[in-house]
Amino acid sequence: MLAPKSRLRLAAAALLLATAAGCSDLDETPAQGLSRTDLVADLASQLTGAAGRTYEATYQLSGGETATIAQTQKPSRSAYVYPGGKLLVTADATTECRTAAKPVTCTMTTPATPTSPPPPAVFRGADATGMVTPATVLTLLNRAVLDTDVEVDQHDTTIAGRHATCLDLKGVDGAAARDFGTCITNEGVLGSFSGVLNQTRVEVAMTHYADKVADDVFELPRAAKLIDRRAP
Repeated sequence: MLAPKSRLRLAAAALLLATAAGCSDLDETPAQGLSRTDLVADLASQLTGAAGRTYEATYQLSGGETATIAQTQKPSRSAYVYPGGKLLVTADATTECRTAAKPVTCTMTTPATPTSPPPPAVFRGADATGMVTPATVLTLLNRAVLDTDVEVDQHDTTIAGRHATCLDLKGVDGAAARDFGTCITNEGVLGSFSGVLNQTRVEVAMTHYADKVADDVFELPRAAKLIDRRAP
């Protein structure tokens, strides 16, 4: 038979173990699901991460037109080819070409830098033709992050053979598109977009993706008239 002091020590030890087990149960309580803000912020971060990737993607637009987005890292440059226009962002200049004009004209402005990216205005030409750019989608997602009342539905899909995470958002206050859906691939590349952007219905879906980029996508259109507006 145990002495009274021994029984007391065992009882205390049992109480300590029970208390520790109770604390462990609390610590292991499953974490709550991501909030709506977290879902949108994560997708925005995923899209931002593609800035350091080399790729070329082709998109199907509403009405049967196509567009291309391409970028490389060495050298750092990006190209947006869309119906009636072409935008080149390089270390030398930000060049917007109007390929539907006669003659074709290309306007060169001050080059972008890591601390001074191209202003949203330079992407309006592409957006106006139905090719929504990653920069525009990122602006919409960042606006949605600030709206605590936005409705968010998430699902996964496969686009052009790439796994993608998709969000459908409704009621984004202050955004150019209050209701829209977008899918971003695991690589952080824009997979699709659908919604009313600036009072125009936009439908964009990636149809081809490659980790290599053809050099000619960064070339200026032949016989283009150059207008140099870069700061001296």
